[in-house]
Amino acid sequence: MIDELDRQLAHALQIDGRASFSHIATVLATSDRTIARRYRRLRSAGALRVVGLPDAAALGHVDWLVRMRCTPDAAVPVAATLARRADTSWVTLLSGGTEINCITRTRAQTDEGELLLQKLPRTPRITAVTAHCMLRAVAGTNGWPGRTGALNPDQIAALHPAPSTTVPPDERVALTSADNHLLTALAKDGRASNAALAAATGWSETTVRRRLEQLRRSRVLYFDVEIEPALFGYAAEAALWLTVAPGALTAVTRALATHPQIGYAAAITGPANVAASVICRDLDELYDYLATGIGSLDGVSRAETAPVVRRMKSAGTLLVS
Repeated sequence: MIDELDRQLAHALQIDGRASFSHIATVLATSDRTIARRYRRLRSAGALRVVGLPDAAALGHVDWLVRMRCTPDAAVPVAATLARRADTSWVTLLSGGTEINCITRTRAQTDEGELLLQKLPRTPRITAVTAHCMLRAVAGTNGWPGRTGALNPDQIAALHPAPSTTVPPDERVALTSADNHLLTALAKDGRASNAALAAATGWSETTVRRRLEQLRRSRVLYFDVEIEPALFGYAAEAALWLTVAPGALTAVTRALATHPQIGYAAAITGPANVAASVICRDLDELYDYLATGIGSLDGVSRAETAPVVRRMKSAGTLLVS
């Protein structure tokens, strides 16, 4: 388990993944050394990781939610293979280890040849596969509420990066091979030093700083924090799929965005048109949330849940160009 200062540090990094330890320490009224020591302890224990990720929409890419059902003996090796791919993220085992969920990215909606479905091994041990285009993130885009409730409004405001002029939304940023190296390095460690990023790209540290600012300003690059919910006392995770009447979709997704149990949710294509990650303290709380939180939403005609058995990969490296 983690203490209150660890929670505050995780929240601070969710606001700005590359904020300096000195700045975070000032906001939290503690010392640089304490914050650096806390971060290193959490990072080395594998409990917390900052990742820098490319935004699909900003690059003109498309994310797909892929669901697979496997025989019990196939699930772990198939999931491990998926986790090693550069175009996958959030690879999880569900339903007693007989189902795999993951997100895969293609360069365009029409690039069917790149879709993971075309590259899966032809094996009878994979019994069913479906892919659902992720239309829009509707909840959890600023981090799971369970890890973002440790700071007060003044602290949050002090940690937000200084506002800057954004690139017009219709102006696409062209990425180079050096950018690919930069984003790959940031996906492994979002707090990698400018010197390390310069070594990865062949740029100078000045160029690295300037390009980081440009990519963040254009919304191509964003930072997220990976941290295990169990460290916060949340032991029950589940995947949730909702079938929502089209006329109620906006109201339902707006409601989900206010639910602290929702780690992330997106509108998707398919019979179930909303997919979500649910995080609760225990199975009793999960039951109560499904019965009252989801059950009270008008327009939801069907809900399907599957417990998360094992996470094979979190945000990880994603296709960038």
